[in-house]
Amino acid sequence: MSEDTPGSKNGTTSGPPSYPSWPNPGRRNLPIRISTPTNDAGARAAAHLSGFPGAKASQHDPIQPVRPPEGAPNVVIVLVDDMGFGASSTYGGPCEMPTAERLSDGGLRYSRFHVTALCSPTRQALMTGRNHHSVGMGVTSEMTTLEPGYTGFRPPSAATMAQILQGNGYATAAFGKWHQTPPVEVNPTGPFNRWPVGEGFGTFYGFMGAEMNHWYPQLYSGTTPVEPDRLPEDGYHLTEDLVDHTIDWIRDQHAITPDQPFFAYLALGATHGPFHVQKEWREKYAGRFDEGWDEMRKQTLARQKELGLVPQDTVLAPWPDGLPQWWELDEMEREVAARFMETYAGFAEHADVQVGRITDELERLGILDDTIFVYMLGDNGASGEGGPEGTLREHLVGHGIADDTADMHARLDSFGDPTTYAIYPAGWASAMNTPYAWTKQIASHLGGTRDGLIVHWPNGIAARGEVRHQWHHVIDVLPTILEVAGLPHPTTVYGVTQQVIEGVSMAYSFADADAADRRVTQYFEMVGNRGIYHNGWMAVTRHGTPWLMVDGGDRPFEEDVWELYHTDRDWSQAFDLAGEGPDQLRALRDIFLIEASRHQVFPLDDRVTERENPAIAGRLDLHAGRTSIELGPRAGRLTEEAAPNVKNRSHTITVPLTARTDTDSGVLVAQGGRFGGWSLYVVDGRPAYAYNCYGRELTTVRSEESLTAGDHEVTMRFSYAGGPPGDAADVVLEVDGREVARGHVPQTTAYYFAFDETLNVGVDRGAPVTDDYAPVHNRFTGTVHGARFDLDTQIELGEQVKRRLTQLAHD
Repeated sequence: MSEDTPGSKNGTTSGPPSYPSWPNPGRRNLPIRISTPTNDAGARAAAHLSGFPGAKASQHDPIQPVRPPEGAPNVVIVLVDDMGFGASSTYGGPCEMPTAERLSDGGLRYSRFHVTALCSPTRQALMTGRNHHSVGMGVTSEMTTLEPGYTGFRPPSAATMAQILQGNGYATAAFGKWHQTPPVEVNPTGPFNRWPVGEGFGTFYGFMGAEMNHWYPQLYSGTTPVEPDRLPEDGYHLTEDLVDHTIDWIRDQHAITPDQPFFAYLALGATHGPFHVQKEWREKYAGRFDEGWDEMRKQTLARQKELGLVPQDTVLAPWPDGLPQWWELDEMEREVAARFMETYAGFAEHADVQVGRITDELERLGILDDTIFVYMLGDNGASGEGGPEGTLREHLVGHGIADDTADMHARLDSFGDPTTYAIYPAGWASAMNTPYAWTKQIASHLGGTRDGLIVHWPNGIAARGEVRHQWHHVIDVLPTILEVAGLPHPTTVYGVTQQVIEGVSMAYSFADADAADRRVTQYFEMVGNRGIYHNGWMAVTRHGTPWLMVDGGDRPFEEDVWELYHTDRDWSQAFDLAGEGPDQLRALRDIFLIEASRHQVFPLDDRVTERENPAIAGRLDLHAGRTSIELGPRAGRLTEEAAPNVKNRSHTITVPLTARTDTDSGVLVAQGGRFGGWSLYVVDGRPAYAYNCYGRELTTVRSEESLTAGDHEVTMRFSYAGGPPGDAADVVLEVDGREVARGHVPQTTAYYFAFDETLNVGVDRGAPVTDDYAPVHNRFTGTVHGARFDLDTQIELGEQVKRRLTQLAHD
């Protein structure tokens, strides 16, 4: 294995010198090395056994574990969620991040590092070194379809970083957000080969979906559901919990196998919504954002120039269409917006300070200098999904409904606490992406795709506190790690021939600030937003608007307007040259077509929230064709994809139970939580049904009669009105076949209840659907014998959705 091949430790390049000549990255077998001990080792083993009566020395050499090449460093990758380029203090932003500053002062900051514009795609690209469509993750795992680039199923031909490192002798562990497993497989029966422990991580502690309530999280240890043993009032916070587990694992690994290098991956839930943080962190920033996002952009750009992150002639990109300027807001709107940003900044700093505890532990163990620490400040641009007003109920805006500013203003003191599920106004998201335009989801513009990256490795990087301007992409992280570890790109893993790793190593830039770029071409696409980078030029077209996530992309793709930028001269995409360079634009669009075809981008699909309902997306349904589903008395932790789909259809839920007394209380079966869901439960013996629509409207239907001690059947009949998604419904509550209550739900959930909550029988885990019972200890005090769901065969999509599906099929 001494030959020089692109992508190997001794290779010179893995990227294209010019388009379209693409050298094939080196592909060799995953090394499985079995060390052969010397005869002396066998003699020592025999001598050791000679003192034990009856012991017999083996004539065979002892098995030695696989180890990576001598000098291979430990690997730590920390990924912050939804943080824009201009948010952190180390990138000129207002959020104080002392750990990021410490690591960048002792290492490198990259000024032109890119991601994919959404969560799951960036994570799959990070783990595999391949473009997100190449491995079936063209969108988030909750939005997948049947098209090859969008299935959400990583092919075994694209082994993960953890699988490769583990196969070469690294200890591996993942903590925090995963968001790469098909949601239909996040259930008690699996399969588990696409969970972290099936994708190369020996240990996993965290959550599987897009986001998590930081006060009441639903977590997994390996594949086993677990919940914290403390509550928020006891001082619990998810970020602190994740870091505690990371530190414990590193400490144990170093104590037990100190000669074995390790790979620890920590993917924080912060700073993705909901913004959850203790009050003192939010209050630290009181008053700092009263001047607004327009002024903040100017201040951040000035600091970025001082730090050498952008050229001195950089100007702010144009303000996004449809977003108000700060001066257009009234006093109430400004107070609400400023409080949102104070909460976000405290959330960000709190997360970074916890990461600092990991660096402190590595230093205490004496291994910080021999650890390559990759700190990714964002998996996409800052999120504009809170809408122009911001929201304390994320799922409300996700369904196209603006939150009420007056109501939010009345709750200023609650921002960040368990009663809220906040995302800041899109104006702050745009400011946190300074100097670039647009936000998360927008793959065409740098506000959605350019993020901060810090690399700290004192034993491998001589430079301290320097900036690197080489142009790179998240798929380049894996080949970088392989190169510094002295490992080749594998040809086969677990007997499966591997796809070419499409990333190029960044290690060439460690020692040479002036080294020429080795990534010269990169396509971008996300929910119809498209772009192509080639040799300093970018052609882009924005198709959608991030805060219009429902029915926001009715424009045909062929009507999209393309823009042209020379990003080597115009760092922030401020000056559109499309009118001056039609030939250049045409050539770049041709390159996009070639790249998009190569990487399974087509057919384009611009749906966002609509695709989060599997019935509309058309993906695998565990319960397809079943009209009656019976769950056991301990069934639980069922994601929306694994649970019976009760949205936009009539259905009946029946729970057989045994009441001990006529005052039994607790949950019979529930799905979702405080910010969207439903619950069938009993309070002081009285059966009730609560429907929580987006955390805004709570409808409760409650019996006036109490259950008697003994066996009963509680039934809820839900009659859907049959209009567009989210139409009204009538509810009838029965006990032993006799009606005891009825009510009307004026609006129902159209597409999804919650990303962080699940369906459970006999208990409501996570945040409660209704305050009629407590967040914890709400299990039914009698005995629940199961829950049967009888479903109408027809799911009503509505005429508007049907027209949109027809248009997409035509496009």
